[in-house]
Amino acid sequence: MRELSGPLIHLAKATLFKREAQGQGGLLNGQDPTAFNTQDPLRLWIIQIGVIVLTSQLLSLGLRKIRQPRVIAEVITGILLGPTAFGRIPGFQQHIFPSESIPYLSLVANIGLCLFLFLVGLEIDAAVIKRNARLSATVALAGMSLPFGLGAALSVPLYHTFIDQSVKFTNFMLFTGVAYSITAFPVLCRILTELKLLDTTVGIVVLSAGIGNDIVGWTLLALSVALVNGGAGIMALYILLTCFGWTLLLLFPVRYVLRYLAHRTGSIKNGPTMFFMTVTIIILFGSAFMTDIIGVHAIFGAFLAGVIVPREGGLAIALTEKLEDMVSIIFLPLYFTLSGLSTNLGLLDNGITWAYTVAICALSYSGKFGGCTVAARFSGFSWREASTIGSLMSCKGLVELIVLNVGLNAGILSQRVFSMFVLEALLLTFMTTPAVVLLYPPKMRVRVSPTGASFNNISGGDRERAKPISESRSRDSSRRKPLEPWKTRFTVVLDKPEHLPGMMALAQFMQPPPQVLAKENTDTSSDVCIEALRLIELSDRTSAVMKSSAWDSLIYTDPMLCIFRAFGELNGMAVSTSLAIVSYDDLASSVAEVTGRNGAQLVLLPWLPPHHDTNETASPTPSAPGTPRVQAASPFESMFRTAPNPGHSASTLHSHFVRSVFAQSVADVALYVDQSIPGEMPKVTTGASGTGDRWHLFLPFFGGPDDRLALEFVVQLCAHPRVSATVVRFSRVDLPELQQSSTIKTSGMSQGEAYAQQNSLTIQSTSGIPDTVYGHATTQTRLQSETADNIVWQRYAAPSGTESLDSVVIAALARIEWHEVETHSPLRAVVDRAAALEDGTSKRRSRLLAVAGRSRRLAAENHHVELKGLMDEHGGIATEVKKTVGDVAAAFIVTGSKTSIVVLQAADAGVD
Repeated sequence: MRELSGPLIHLAKATLFKREAQGQGGLLNGQDPTAFNTQDPLRLWIIQIGVIVLTSQLLSLGLRKIRQPRVIAEVITGILLGPTAFGRIPGFQQHIFPSESIPYLSLVANIGLCLFLFLVGLEIDAAVIKRNARLSATVALAGMSLPFGLGAALSVPLYHTFIDQSVKFTNFMLFTGVAYSITAFPVLCRILTELKLLDTTVGIVVLSAGIGNDIVGWTLLALSVALVNGGAGIMALYILLTCFGWTLLLLFPVRYVLRYLAHRTGSIKNGPTMFFMTVTIIILFGSAFMTDIIGVHAIFGAFLAGVIVPREGGLAIALTEKLEDMVSIIFLPLYFTLSGLSTNLGLLDNGITWAYTVAICALSYSGKFGGCTVAARFSGFSWREASTIGSLMSCKGLVELIVLNVGLNAGILSQRVFSMFVLEALLLTFMTTPAVVLLYPPKMRVRVSPTGASFNNISGGDRERAKPISESRSRDSSRRKPLEPWKTRFTVVLDKPEHLPGMMALAQFMQPPPQVLAKENTDTSSDVCIEALRLIELSDRTSAVMKSSAWDSLIYTDPMLCIFRAFGELNGMAVSTSLAIVSYDDLASSVAEVTGRNGAQLVLLPWLPPHHDTNETASPTPSAPGTPRVQAASPFESMFRTAPNPGHSASTLHSHFVRSVFAQSVADVALYVDQSIPGEMPKVTTGASGTGDRWHLFLPFFGGPDDRLALEFVVQLCAHPRVSATVVRFSRVDLPELQQSSTIKTSGMSQGEAYAQQNSLTIQSTSGIPDTVYGHATTQTRLQSETADNIVWQRYAAPSGTESLDSVVIAALARIEWHEVETHSPLRAVVDRAAALEDGTSKRRSRLLAVAGRSRRLAAENHHVELKGLMDEHGGIATEVKKTVGDVAAAFIVTGSKTSIVVLQAADAGVD
């Protein structure tokens, strides 16, 4: 009974004789919060996590500016917190990272490492290798064999100089070769995505070769660990055969069962269910456990568990989205910090050590770069493309660090050699991005077709065939001169589902009417061509990188693109699609790139419905008695994205994007602000003929290139039988007292100088925000602009003869009411006229749309003072918003008008 009595006596003593609780007082008892307690390690663990995460995040903020992957910051964090830097501070190591706490950190880090290797397995897509096996196999094989041979050769002097002779040379040589030959596939994916190379021939080959390289590398690592753990050769063979059997079990029966379960639970269509997630996590850690007890590292089992997850319906991406945040924020920095605690660059303290370090770096880079470059050149790539492939395949990153840590924990690598290899991995990863930018600039890149990789360029074929289909189609169509003033080629930017209704409505009314098509003797699909550009912001998440690597399939499965393609088919318009997954800073340049490549004449840029702004409004002055107070809505508040930088409002961020598009676009730009409330779309009453006003347009015309473009835009829309318009030309007439002050103010100046000073108020831009930059207005440019205004107004408002106009244009002009108004407060007159028109259209159950020029160049009127008065009366909006949309559109927003707005900028307004 001693087995029972012992625990009973212990329990009785614990119950009857209470002991003092340890650590209950904490700081109030004067205890050191960093003191380690094996019974309660959480307190110190939280401190360690805080130090690690904060340091890595601060470093990544700086390194992101030079386009370096996050792994660089994480590795540097580990080195700084280790004995190389902070470890030299007296008491730092003992208080923050005492030796007793390392096993707890190691446990959590290894759990995170298994999760990370599971995510790496999810990224592996065998279909990519199959599609490009001919070229990628050659590059992958050369990128493995030559570096492995160089690593094996260098291991001989390294072994005799730095390694304990009790370690078997075969094991050390194998680890050195694997570290030399492996490529960091996850980091490589991110670099390809950030440099926008995934849709190039180079990117496709590198992605495929990287996947193959990764699979072979992990297999070699498993072999290395098996040899180390097996001791005798026959035991190592048993370990390998058992591991091979477990791999076959996962790849076939378990994989098919998991696929059946995914379909059965609806995880393919609706995302992973809780039950499917539970089964997947059990398989993940069960596989890691099995490979660990077999004698191969647990990370190999976790990697295999990720490989067998079905790829249908974006299931792998959805799984990644559920796991990646905790892995990337907590677990990986923790793992690399442990690596840094074992990395002591202070051990590189003599000439022979530095000589070997330089040799390790040089041979590692030359082996990867040389082998992959020669293989790519042998396959038919140009030297520039081949050298880019070699540079990309030289990326080491975190995968080599994992291999090195396995070798260090197994006792194969000494701390000195480990530090030498860590420095090599850090240097080669840091070099990858600058080398690729230098070797392969954007103008030299060869794109692939959305229907699959086309490598005609490497066999002497026509390089043009390797570019997107939409590009060649756009050049063929651009040779046709469209009927003036109709535009027939558009780029529609899509980011949110809320953009679709407005973009569809605009695109439908931009379609030429049937009589135009009959006269041209063409079908609709050849007259109106739309490129739907789906913008997806590239975040720091692994799932975003996985989406970008699968862009060739995502372009056909993205819901928004599918809806817009169906809309084009129903309306007889040719709709081609593009997908851009880029960082926030590259969103505008992607729009400009697609627009130029497709020869678009007009970019339709959507704007989410505005919301009331309670934070960014200017300090209001009291309203007049009886005047209802309107809280001005900042139209950029429900924005395009979340802020990447604290302190930047959503409106300012989206303003940054829109102004970048205005500045970089080679075509005219129409910014569409749909302010309609969902569910309140007016029902149009139509007769038997199906006619009736669906939209009524209101254009306040002041003059300038943007207003002239807006006028032509209105005429084109009015060609549709269900669109009418009111166009009012406003002219400012100063009151006597204002006229006198204006005369005094401009006395002593020429007419051109006075106009330049007036116009300069409208064209200045805030530093740090991209915008169009214009030259100073002169008398000549002002007179030219005024002459052009009068000509276009006379052409449409009061045509002297209709024989020079097309019949469709004449029909469009018949649906437009023309007015000229002289007023001392044009903005108030514009808002009042819009309010009256809005009342009239609501009675006809149609919808009012205001059209305005942005007028940031050669503006005929300066509305700065009047707009400031409106803002004082009704409440302000963010300055960047006002400068983005222009003064006329800002007047609608300030006064709380619910009228939707189209703001246009002419293409020549973006050129100095």
